[in-house]
Amino acid sequence: MSSQITTAFVEQYKSNVMNLVQQKGSRLRGCVMVDSSVNGKKKFTEQVGTTEAQKRTSRHSDSPLVNTPHLRRSLTLDDYEWGDLIDQADKVRLLIDPTSSYAQNAAWAMGRAMDDVIFDALHGTAYTGVSGSDESPLPAGQKIAVTVQDGTGTSDAGLNTAKLRAARKVLLSNEVSQDEELFCAVNAQMVDNLLQTTEVGSYDYNSVKALVRGEIDTWMGFKFIHSERVNTLISGGTDQACMVWAKSGLELGIGSDVKSSIAPRADKSFSTYVYYSMCLGATRLEEEKVVEIACDPTAGITA
Repeated sequence: MSSQITTAFVEQYKSNVMNLVQQKGSRLRGCVMVDSSVNGKKKFTEQVGTTEAQKRTSRHSDSPLVNTPHLRRSLTLDDYEWGDLIDQADKVRLLIDPTSSYAQNAAWAMGRAMDDVIFDALHGTAYTGVSGSDESPLPAGQKIAVTVQDGTGTSDAGLNTAKLRAARKVLLSNEVSQDEELFCAVNAQMVDNLLQTTEVGSYDYNSVKALVRGEIDTWMGFKFIHSERVNTLISGGTDQACMVWAKSGLELGIGSDVKSSIAPRADKSFSTYVYYSMCLGATRLEEEKVVEIACDPTAGITA
């Protein structure tokens, strides 16, 4: 049984159980490719590489033989669980039955875990090869340095318009289709840095203000996804990774979608047990469709 359940006893004079502020479920599931029918521990995605047409230089020449490269990515599934007990005596002391609030809290927790898996796949190492054991890290050409600024110097900076333009240039240079859905995951500090580095009254500044107010969610071709779970530090440093990607650049594989069970447990004096589980994994499908923007989390913060 949760040791914190007593805080909701009748003495609080509450008519319901309130969930504290938190990210309510997944915000990234709809921003990536999803395969909801993965079987086994691993899933392999077969890929065909780029080829070039050959110029015919003479009449009746031999037919060309183009060696088409075949690649594959592997995706490993992991299991995630959530469970808590609600004692029958606690239900008597409570003004309401908290079971539904526990279930809602569990579902939100599973969604956040799903987002963490997606974030890890975006900036982490992908695995390739016949057995899925060859490492494929995000190359340097897909990374925007922390020092990129709007022509004002070379000191470390947070997220700004110059970095977003540089990220978009990388994607376009890689021939990412302009029909692709592009996403950018940001936390509150990154958005605040955007506001600080755009001139008041300018189109960019007004667009970022609209972004903050929720009036728009797309700017510079990117659909912005806010999450305070965007706090991963770039390896070997203190800078945070702001990730930009095309939807087809990442795959979420689901072996078993979120499942729930709410039932009494005889082994626990018939207390109600709230249980949630899921089995999933994610992988980056193409490095060319993902860009990492280094952001100094302390930039623009004044005492």
